[in-house]
Amino acid sequence: MIKRNLKFLTLLLFTPLLGFAADAAEVPVVLPVWPAGKMPGVGATAPEMEAPAKGDGVVRLTNVSEATLTVFRAPSTTVPAPAVIICPGGGYQILAINKEGTEVAAWLNTLGITGIVLKYRVPNNRDGALQDIQRAVRLVRSRQKEWNIDPARLGVMGFSAGGHLCARLSTTFGTASYPPIDDVDRLDDRPDFAVLVYPAYLGDKGNLAPNLTVSGTVPLSFIAHSEDDQNFIAGSKLYVAALTAAKVKHEFALYPTGGHGYGLHSAKDAKAWPDRCAAWLKATLSSGERNSKTLESR
Repeated sequence: MIKRNLKFLTLLLFTPLLGFAADAAEVPVVLPVWPAGKMPGVGATAPEMEAPAKGDGVVRLTNVSEATLTVFRAPSTTVPAPAVIICPGGGYQILAINKEGTEVAAWLNTLGITGIVLKYRVPNNRDGALQDIQRAVRLVRSRQKEWNIDPARLGVMGFSAGGHLCARLSTTFGTASYPPIDDVDRLDDRPDFAVLVYPAYLGDKGNLAPNLTVSGTVPLSFIAHSEDDQNFIAGSKLYVAALTAAKVKHEFALYPTGGHGYGLHSAKDAKAWPDRCAAWLKATLSSGERNSKTLESR
């Protein structure tokens, strides 16, 4: 366990992709999502490993049985910082842990936000992943003083499958996916806002996916996607339409080109999404809104 965490930290700190590097001045905190022996559901059937490299600099983890949180704290401030739990994508098969995880945490740090990377269970474990993110939100709120974060400005951000996971949380919070384990599970699992970047699996045969029930209580949401992501753009449009019908305040950043899986670094029109999201985060976090039924979609 210790050796694996040390290897993981080495990957986190020394495999930055295209210019966004985690600040090595403060070693990030890594902690398990579940108490020893208390994890509900099942894990992988093989040992955790890094998938074979593809020459693109992306670190892909698979066979994850032990969910963890890796905390990259925002620059020191006397005021509790907002925080975002980051869910990398990978089709629920692998986790693109640097491109859609640690890099994103470093970017959030530049915005004064604590970035917390969730290593959730894969492969083929959507129920386990949902349990992991519900517990993660509660666990972060339980550590608010220790990490100097504002528990009322805690959001989630997901890429591809991680975006789907954040949408599931946004639409199912408060519904128990596992029996309570300890006092942490008494805390609220509702995120205050959600950012979905090229989310996958939101649609199903022309309709919104059946595991997504959108109501007026869904958190403030930002969705970024590209028209040329042929496999998944229809799902985002269905989700946005459902948010609109439920009068959930949201912003839909839709770009002509970008495809899928670009993280922070699209070379096409979608390259604008990080700046637009940063502006949305600034406005959202400064407003102090948590529940809203007024619509803002551009």
